[in-house]
Amino acid sequence: MESDKITEQLEKMKVEAEKKGCAGGEKCKDGGKKKTKAGGDGTSRTELSPWPQYISERLELYNKLKQEHDTLMGERAEKESKPIIVTLPDGKQIDAESWKTTPYTLACGISQGLADNTVISKVNNILWDLDRPLEESCTLQLLKFDDEEAQAVYWHSSAHIMGEAMERVYGGCLCYGPPIENGFYYDMFLDNEGVSSNDFPALEHLCKKIMKEKQPFERLEIKKETLLEMFKYNQFKCRILNEKVDTPTTTVYRCGPLIDLCRGPHVRHTGKIKAIKVHKNSSTYWEGKADMETLQRIYGISFPDSKMLKDWEKFQEEAKNRDHRKLGKEQELFFFHDLSPGSCFFLPKGAFIYNALIEFIRNEYQKRGFQEVVTPNIYNSKLWQTSGHWQHYSDNMFSFEVEKEIFALKPMNCPGHCLMFDNRPRSWRELPLRLADFGVLHRNELSGALTGLTRVRRFQQDDAHIFCTMEQIEDEIKGSL
Repeated sequence: MESDKITEQLEKMKVEAEKKGCAGGEKCKDGGKKKTKAGGDGTSRTELSPWPQYISERLELYNKLKQEHDTLMGERAEKESKPIIVTLPDGKQIDAESWKTTPYTLACGISQGLADNTVISKVNNILWDLDRPLEESCTLQLLKFDDEEAQAVYWHSSAHIMGEAMERVYGGCLCYGPPIENGFYYDMFLDNEGVSSNDFPALEHLCKKIMKEKQPFERLEIKKETLLEMFKYNQFKCRILNEKVDTPTTTVYRCGPLIDLCRGPHVRHTGKIKAIKVHKNSSTYWEGKADMETLQRIYGISFPDSKMLKDWEKFQEEAKNRDHRKLGKEQELFFFHDLSPGSCFFLPKGAFIYNALIEFIRNEYQKRGFQEVVTPNIYNSKLWQTSGHWQHYSDNMFSFEVEKEIFALKPMNCPGHCLMFDNRPRSWRELPLRLADFGVLHRNELSGALTGLTRVRRFQQDDAHIFCTMEQIEDEIKGSL
């Protein structure tokens, strides 16, 4: 079994480490961890040998819990299994057994090709692991990579593969590793160590090795107090458990030596990921807060076949030539300066385009019955407290004191428009009232998140609000579109 192989490997590495006078994951006599090449490609980054000690301790506890879980599930399947009906999207119904039949076995019964190409299933409209037994009569959908939800699962599973590689290469503490719009990333806390793009080939090589091993993704529900013991080496996982998990139990997923807090679901095994690329890294803060620990973030992307990855790489190369930051500088449209980060300086040519766009939008507003207004840039924080923004968004607002009162630059126009509507008593005959605003907005974005014109601190937007009756909502939505 996969668990036994990993355990044997860990024990072997531990014995070798003790012979060298170095316990697994502890500092070696030369002041660092012994390492072996992860890539064989001449890169400087290497795989830790032995692996960090927390890996073996974590896996030992997991294996004990997994054995108990499998025993209970086996007994449950024998006692509680009963005939159920599974309904497919086309209305076809299939006989199955609760606690025994899985979405994957049903997919195989339809077509092996379908089963091989299915990324994830949905049971009663809830994403469900392909190898997780069905519990009752239900509806079943089988999603392929071209489905957005399946892509998210695919990239989430790929993040776990990269997370395993990161633990084996850096030995740090993993934090969050979610799927994003195009790919995935994983954050890791490294004590006095950084990540370099020179590390990417070694990480990719190790990811591909993990993919070839076809490590199964296993789901296990564990008590919160047990998980705090399992992840006692990782303060960030303990924070998640203490601050985010409000239930007695939650789930972890395992692939190979990696065990991580995760809701899932995932692909069946690491071999379902066919092509992967590690392509970017950056620094960030724990949960995006500048006063918290600095983390190293590594980005990747993956696909079901190598051709899709090559097409993506080609598109990325072409996108570099179309990058608006590059074109803006070359054509003297705009620039940014360190003395006002995230605030664009529009040069004459850029200002001409800017004003042309505003005029176009202004004409569209007039066609649709919107009235343009001008509102203040600065408001007393009492307004934001009333609107609810202050309680959730104050860290992202530029605030300052004026005559012992706290004021802030507006990050959105909504509360200002509400003050306009509330300026005097209104008649139902005035509704719908459509207000449009080109007001300047400011948001205190983290410096590391600023990206050209797409992520800024100072901007104007096509912004409008409609005040109407309940009966008018549908017509107003249609009219806006």
